[in-house]
Amino acid sequence: MHPPKIIISGGGTGGHVFPAIAIADALKARQPESRILFVGALGRMEMDRVPKAGYEIVGLPIAGLQRRLTTKNLSFPFKLLASLRKARKIVSEFQPQVAVGVGGYASGPVLRSAASRGVPTLVQEQNSFLGITNRILAKKATAVCVAYPDMNKWFPDHKIILTGNPVRKEVLDFAGKREEAAKAFGLSPDKTTVLVVGGSLGARTINESVENLLEMFHAGEFQMIWQTGKHYADRAQNAVRARNLANVVATPFIERMDLAYAMADLVVSRAGAMSVSELTLAGKPSILIPSPNVAEDHQTKNAKALADRDAAVLIPDDAAKRKLPEVLSKILGDASWRARLSENAKTLALPDAAEKIADEIFKIILKN
Repeated sequence: MHPPKIIISGGGTGGHVFPAIAIADALKARQPESRILFVGALGRMEMDRVPKAGYEIVGLPIAGLQRRLTTKNLSFPFKLLASLRKARKIVSEFQPQVAVGVGGYASGPVLRSAASRGVPTLVQEQNSFLGITNRILAKKATAVCVAYPDMNKWFPDHKIILTGNPVRKEVLDFAGKREEAAKAFGLSPDKTTVLVVGGSLGARTINESVENLLEMFHAGEFQMIWQTGKHYADRAQNAVRARNLANVVATPFIERMDLAYAMADLVVSRAGAMSVSELTLAGKPSILIPSPNVAEDHQTKNAKALADRDAAVLIPDDAAKRKLPEVLSKILGDASWRARLSENAKTLALPDAAEKIADEIFKIILKN
């Protein structure tokens, strides 16, 4: 039998790139001889991260269509046509047995080109609400791996496999690390700790809301790890120093998310698909403040999927500055509320997603 040949396409953000790498790792663990080719977008983070993970990647000149009037949109049709031509060439030369789309700019041209040549395709949909690209791609897909139940309003039942989202295993390896984490962050292992994350670039609303509530930490009863993103780091660190808060650590980026989760008794976060998946797998109580600046407001739908099951508290972005201090104070003072949110979050967790998706990919290969 020849080694399986698989294309994995997509990227643009860590929320797409890291799951794609996790799927590739699961494929290699099952069949080490598998040949895997990534296809990404030139200039995006996958072009750096994928080779570092040990995989070959080819870039397309694709870019997104801006949602505001800008001259950048003038080049969009030309980049799309060039990407479709290059994607056809890649599929023709590599001859994959299956093409996998994880979302992001490159998924569209690659899966469309693969389907037009009769190559089976698999779509990995991370969100609880289907974006336009995946709506189109799913029509011809052999299988659609989803992270939320009740997705049959978008897809035929026979195509849907509930797998969850692949999450980096090292992020969730935090059991028994609280003492180590406390030393790493310079905090107490015994105090109730808030972890604030707004994504790798930070989130302005979350950062400004947290800055406004720093007085809550003066008493020293609680402590906080505040990932600010690089653009807000100086302002946040100055605000912490000005208030002489030794129990608040403001940092632009957290390298060891396992240690951050080891400390976290409550998480304040955006509601991107991967963040939500991590929180359920980690079983962390959370306050979710969805970003309003995403396609079709899918973060609100992700957050609502948890909030409707009493597995998180949802605060709209435009209400965060007003509501976050009150909600945060109430949850910090109510251990039973935190425990309930944690238990309910765990019931929504779908572990071993990468391995389940790898299983589906190999099933498709064996059938064809």
